[in-house]
Amino acid sequence: MEMIFRALAIYFILLIVFKIAGRRALLQMTSFDLILLLIISEATQQALLGNDFSITGAMLTIITLVVVDMLFGLMKKYLSGAESALDGSPVILVENGVLLTDKLKKVDVSCDDILVAARQNQGIAELEKIKYAILERNGHISIIPAER
Repeated sequence: MEMIFRALAIYFILLIVFKIAGRRALLQMTSFDLILLLIISEATQQALLGNDFSITGAMLTIITLVVVDMLFGLMKKYLSGAESALDGSPVILVENGVLLTDKLKKVDVSCDDILVAARQNQGIAELEKIKYAILERNGHISIIPAER
């Protein structure tokens, strides 16, 4: 039973940490982010299993994490507002070529991040040619070009 409580505790702690870190953490991974992710995974593994390195303990932990994830999926499907609370909602960062600086600060995205997404996805190099830039729930930036 201790394994189940450990798994639940770690799941919720990581959920809260990544919610606080924001979608910016999902936007692009630097070498620092990769190192941090590796350290977090190792610390998480140790916290989840403790001194129990048995296959039974590992299976119980995995099953607990998958069940919790499935429950969150069901909550998002059937409870209104659960998806926004858990995953956030899309945020408009640029409107008609104008940066919405208050929203940029709130989600910790820079103008450079938007221009990188515009160049990579639409071949746009100038902010004025962007009708909308939207930070999606998954951390990616969608670019809608302005009419020509």
